[in-house]
Amino acid sequence: MTAILIYSDQDGFALELATAARSLAPDQLKAVTVNNDAQAQVLTDAGVDVLKINNDGIVLADVAVVAAVLAQAAEKANADVILLTSNRRGKELSGRLAQLTGAGCLTDVSHITAEGGNIQGRRNALGGATVAMQAINTDKKVFALMPRSFEPASGSGGSMEDLEVNVPAASVKLVEIKEKSGDNVDIEAAEVLVTVGQGLADVSQLPAVEELAKKLGGEVACSKPVATDKKWLSEERIIGLSGKKCKPKLAVILGISGQVQFTVGIRDAKTIVSVNTDENAFMNTMADYILVGDLHQAVEELNSKL
Repeated sequence: MTAILIYSDQDGFALELATAARSLAPDQLKAVTVNNDAQAQVLTDAGVDVLKINNDGIVLADVAVVAAVLAQAAEKANADVILLTSNRRGKELSGRLAQLTGAGCLTDVSHITAEGGNIQGRRNALGGATVAMQAINTDKKVFALMPRSFEPASGSGGSMEDLEVNVPAASVKLVEIKEKSGDNVDIEAAEVLVTVGQGLADVSQLPAVEELAKKLGGEVACSKPVATDKKWLSEERIIGLSGKKCKPKLAVILGISGQVQFTVGIRDAKTIVSVNTDENAFMNTMADYILVGDLHQAVEELNSKL
């Protein structure tokens, strides 16, 4: 295996990619940063060798340009494996980069391993109904890894090297940057999630759920219909195939039957507590603790005890 190149525009995710790369080939990791000296320093401090690209002609909002720049970095670093983050931007970037380099591509990979020189990634298959180990057969490979699938890297003794690239003309002109309005909660980062489904009787019951989440030091999340159909919560709080895949230490699941479209987003939680009036709900088969009963009464009693 030649070098493994990693890239993410977020420091934390880049450190997670470094850990993943080290699990494959500890001595062949290289990272690339684009117009981000602070991130280059963070990675260097963690013991990563960094290729630093600084060019005012690179518009980070233009994913096609970023892909072209990374393709050049991979060639100059002699990297045949590229690891990216499987978030919204990373998924687009992985496809563009694979097309430019003639690489095979896997996204939403939650675990990666090398056996006999062959790299395999674990990811959801059949709409999330099962988990499969899949491999890329092409010489060049692009893997997009799910956020928080690996611990952030640490270490010392990294290096930093400037890298010159040819920047193609951008097709996107950045006019203005505005903070995202509305709900900007990051449920993927929460260690505790209190999640509601269609078993919640009325939007007037949400404050009690929010109170419980606050007392537990967590965030409120939901199944898709609660956000898209009932509009009770923002789409940033959806768990599942249509939303976020989360790995909290504790997930309290309130009134959710457990359809696969939802469970793929929460099954990696360390501890799952299911509250449901239906003792045969599929969600209960995944739960570590089960309470058969009315969620509203359960929330009220928990709030009174905490």
